[in-house]
Amino acid sequence: MRANLYDCHGHIALCGTEPETFFGDLAACGISYIRDGGDANGKSLEAKKYITQHPELGVEYATPVFAMHKKGRYGGIVGLPFEDFREFRELVARAASLGADFIKIMYSGIITFKEYGELSCPPLDAEEIKELVNIAHGEGFAVMAHCNGRDTVMAAIEAGTDSIEHGAFMDDECIAALAESDSIWVPTMAAITAFCGRPGFSSEAADRTAEALKASVSKASALGAKIAAGSDCGAFGVPAGPGSLAEYDLLRECGVPEESIAEASELIRVRFRR
Repeated sequence: MRANLYDCHGHIALCGTEPETFFGDLAACGISYIRDGGDANGKSLEAKKYITQHPELGVEYATPVFAMHKKGRYGGIVGLPFEDFREFRELVARAASLGADFIKIMYSGIITFKEYGELSCPPLDAEEIKELVNIAHGEGFAVMAHCNGRDTVMAAIEAGTDSIEHGAFMDDECIAALAESDSIWVPTMAAITAFCGRPGFSSEAADRTAEALKASVSKASALGAKIAAGSDCGAFGVPAGPGSLAEYDLLRECGVPEESIAEASELIRVRFRR
């Protein structure tokens, strides 16, 4: 079994398992680092406490405690809402008091897989994103951002977002900007491809989304973008451990060199701690 692998995007709260099982499944597949995406019910804090007490498992864990989303937009499944910058600052202070390692912000909706390119809600605008990143950085936190859509990804890059999660529907200009930036991309390919053939969703939209994402990863890698391994384990069809390994397989299929995956993932491990 390979060891010292990374999963830079996961959700213990969505896996539906207790910390012992969650970390055991990761360790069994050689995953030595997991970055959680947060939750609203304290599961991430429970996991952090557990792994601190069980270093023998050899898994390092980082968490934002909870993600943050604009009130009325997508994100309640993994975090808490804010209505304005004042409330966002209050959430950042609350996360800090609970021992958050970084800040996670929801910039956009999720992919609906009903029509190609369709997202579940409007995104934040570029000026909002810039100010949110400035606030988090000002408090000494790196920013992990749920982000889909060409314009939103471009705004994330221009704002200095530290890691861009998912990143569906980029165009060539956006991919080039990503490659020139210091942002790290975590495309969560395993979670996207899990929708291919899933009942209740458009096969055409899912297949097209997955193929477009693969093409973007290949282009970004060829341009030298920093692409890290993160499976979104806990999402449908992506179990912790096996799903983490599936992400590595998909990245390799897109031509991302193993050493590049390791370098970008290690950069996340180092950056995303306060």
